Amino acid sequence: MISTEFAKLWMKMTKDWKTHLEEELSPGLTEGQLVVLELLLQYQPMKPSDLLAYLATTPAAITTLLDRMERAGLVVRSRDERDRRIVWVTVTEKGDAEAKRGIAIREAFIDGALDRISSHNQQLLVYLLGKVAHT
Repeated sequence: MISTEFAKLWMKMTKDWKTHLEEELSPGLTEGQLVVLELLLQYQPMKPSDLLAYLATTPAAITTLLDRMERAGLVVRSRDERDRRIVWVTVTEKGDAEAKRGIAIREAFIDGALDRISSHNQQLLVYLLGKVAHT
């Protein structure tokens, strides 16, 4: 069945991607932290609860992740001046540098994989994956 073949290939690709990223990003960054940094760079400042819409996780897990990122100097949390109950998260200079490093690592890995097929087939692959993902 095609769905079985697709599932096998998809799982292999995502496992290889995850393994490569975790090895190359360490010790300063994890794949999950890279995702958060990218979101923050696009939408900052953000409240921790805003991250829930983008991440498949719980509020407690986001708090733990942000705690680690803050200790590592990647993000800063600050209270809203008008409403002290609101906490804003922003990226530090170190976080910005680590995000750029992480994005370059990921892009190099993906480019290496895509270089195995022609430019036309790369565009076709992206188009077809978009169809499968309903985007």
